[in-house]
Amino acid sequence: MKPVLQMAVITGLSGAGKSTAVRALEDEGFFCIDNLPVPFLQRLVELLARGGGEIDRVALVMDAREGRFLEQAPEVFAEARRSGVDLTVLFLDARDEALMRRFSETRRRHPLAPDRPVQDGIHDERLALSGLRRLADEVIDTSALTVHELRQMIHARFNRAEGQGLVITLMSFGFRYGVSPQSDLVLDVRFLANPYFIDELKGLDGRDPAVAKYVLDQPETTGFLQHAQGLCEFLLPQYRREGKSYLTLSIGCTGGKHRSVAVAHALAQRLSDQGEQVRVWDRDLDKD
Repeated sequence: MKPVLQMAVITGLSGAGKSTAVRALEDEGFFCIDNLPVPFLQRLVELLARGGGEIDRVALVMDAREGRFLEQAPEVFAEARRSGVDLTVLFLDARDEALMRRFSETRRRHPLAPDRPVQDGIHDERLALSGLRRLADEVIDTSALTVHELRQMIHARFNRAEGQGLVITLMSFGFRYGVSPQSDLVLDVRFLANPYFIDELKGLDGRDPAVAKYVLDQPETTGFLQHAQGLCEFLLPQYRREGKSYLTLSIGCTGGKHRSVAVAHALAQRLSDQGEQVRVWDRDLDKD
């Protein structure tokens, strides 16, 4: 059955970035509704279907404010999918220390613990949302993400131009800044000769033709790309069979500016030439 509309359910912990995610979805053309009670979801689907497709992208924020309604989420989501809705549940999470820091910076009280320590509210909310977390199609840990990076991730995942099917993100990054929790696969290219030590290349990055040529002309790079492409050719059909919609393959070097960038873009081109939906995120280009 062809989906009657695309629906994104944004859920997760307070302070983990739900407001940022919703604003990003608004930019992508979603009609956004905050705190719609779970039992009303199917009624909303019926009303939108009667509207003739005028609204075909909807984002719903559901969180601990739903209370006991959350217990109905599994059946309500299943019913929406049976009726043809392309429904994605996105759960935003973060480490306790990151959430506590954000509440401290904004001087906000936790909504579940207005008269108690923030830590108590975080604990209660994790318990309340544990069922929704298990239902999530994707969990994003925002502990180390900036607002800009989170918005970029949301835009990439829900960009209408991407179409349907498995979408592959090739993320270049620097091990100096840590491995992203969103990584499904991580490849290390620190074994390649580093353009950073070439004076005329040091100030450039892997997108520059001179840097790309220096990295890609190495015989080791050619071998690496062949093996990486072969790994993808083997794995992608398996992920599709399991119903996976998004795959993040992270490629890291020391600083995330030269080798990983050049290799990520080269691998993206190879996969695109095979008809894959690929996007590249150079995570650490702007870091010092």
